[in-house]
Amino acid sequence: MTRPRMVLLTLLLATCTIGRAANPPADLILTGGRVYTVNPAQPTADAVAVFGGRILFVGSADSALSLRGPATRLIDLGGEIVLPGLIDAHTHLIGSGKFLSQLDLIGIQSPQQIRQMVLEKQKSVPSGKWIEGRGWDQNGWKGKQFPSWRDLQGTDANPVYLRRVDGHAVWINKTAMQICGITRATPDPAGGRIVRDSAGEPAGIFIDNAEDLIVAHMPKPSREDQIAWAKTAIAEFNRLGLVGVHDAGADSMALEVCRQLYRDTLLTLRVYAMLSPLDSSFFARQMQQGPSIEADGRLVIAAVKLYADGALGSRGAALLAPYSDDPGNQGLLVNRPEYLYDVAKLAVTHGFQVCTHAIGDAGVRTALDVYERVLRDAAPPDPRLRIEHSQVIAPSDIPRFAALGVIPSMQPTHATSDMPWAEDRLGPERIKGAYAWRTLLNQGARIPFGSDSPVESANPLWGIYAAVTRQDRQGSPAGGWQPQERLTVAEALRGFTIDAAYAEFSDWMRGSIEVGKAADFTILDKDICTLPADSILATHVVSTILAGKVVYQATAK
Repeated sequence: MTRPRMVLLTLLLATCTIGRAANPPADLILTGGRVYTVNPAQPTADAVAVFGGRILFVGSADSALSLRGPATRLIDLGGEIVLPGLIDAHTHLIGSGKFLSQLDLIGIQSPQQIRQMVLEKQKSVPSGKWIEGRGWDQNGWKGKQFPSWRDLQGTDANPVYLRRVDGHAVWINKTAMQICGITRATPDPAGGRIVRDSAGEPAGIFIDNAEDLIVAHMPKPSREDQIAWAKTAIAEFNRLGLVGVHDAGADSMALEVCRQLYRDTLLTLRVYAMLSPLDSSFFARQMQQGPSIEADGRLVIAAVKLYADGALGSRGAALLAPYSDDPGNQGLLVNRPEYLYDVAKLAVTHGFQVCTHAIGDAGVRTALDVYERVLRDAAPPDPRLRIEHSQVIAPSDIPRFAALGVIPSMQPTHATSDMPWAEDRLGPERIKGAYAWRTLLNQGARIPFGSDSPVESANPLWGIYAAVTRQDRQGSPAGGWQPQERLTVAEALRGFTIDAAYAEFSDWMRGSIEVGKAADFTILDKDICTLPADSILATHVVSTILAGKVVYQATAK
């Protein structure tokens, strides 16, 4: 048994209340709808009863109502459906909240429009204060070229820092470049690239590790800022039906924020934290302490987040052969394989799971090779090593996931966002190994699904729709993109429930609706399991329930 699972088991045994009294009256009963359990032994039910934050009964309405007591809360679903509480297996908690507080550049059609947005923002921002935004994507612009600092001319009163939609490139103005001391002589850092114009001058675009040249000169967000961003994100996640998230890259402040929100009774979400090793002293302390569970089980610290490469949209994803639309470029390995091996081995030796960002086929192969060495040298039992994104995989590497027990943690809406230009990057042959959900499942892998919010919307229903249709939200292309990789609704739902729970070692205590498991539910107004796929986009979350308590309730229409 792995150390994370041992800690979780200890917590469950210490807190489980079911069985302390014979046939206790239920705290909560859900009836009058349809329950999809994601439990093959009992796929559907008519009612659920809850006691002490855990599921007491799953079955018929009459039997559930027999558990009613004087203090039981009864919710008549009125035909609505109940799912296991949805889990986002890859998101960025504080980053998602921050995104909601800055310039939203998603879908903006040109750099000129973004310049106008910055100019408008400057009217309400003191001179000299940094202006931030996120979401631009040159692939949606005429010419599909990176912008430059010249496209932000006239904004010099403030330093401007605009992250690309994937977070793996930033665009800054002339003032920011001057503050950061960026000149023609500034070298590209290891694992990063400064985009330069035809004269060799920095153009204002910084890819992957080159972003650090800018961030080092920016003011650090305060604790209060980060608490506010986390509160915003949690409220939004609950509204979207989420009861849990895997926070991909948590530092010491992120953990403190979660602890504070718990003390303030505002942590209405289960957070599975992947530690960032960038703060070496903090990381070393966490390794010595080992995995832990805090905040009544709502904060689990049991994983480590590493990076192998960059992103496909900014051509930073590491490829085995050059980009089809940029023949001199094979992307970037942002960390050396030996570094990845050393940290991964250290982590598993101390009982931590390892989750490595890898998008290009060379990045994925590097992660698989590192994991194979770690499994051989450290021999951890049931480590459930993960590759985050796993977007482009060489065909010969696909069977290695199941063979090594490596989890491809994927985000369905990445495929439908990237499909207009992904084949330009990869060509007609490599694209066959991209976003290959069906192929991975057929070869024995389990795929937890997430959003990578704020890169994509955190809406899990949009993720389920993308997985089932391989279409954008306008229904294009007809029949779906690379339709051989589509999933069924049941398979997509597993990705956001039991398989996401499996990826955090908690599938035995949540992720399906079974007696003894946590009473986490997402209630929808439409039956996505039986209606046509396009109805998923018209479906709304009615309630989100965490440990038997309603943490989100939609207002009546």
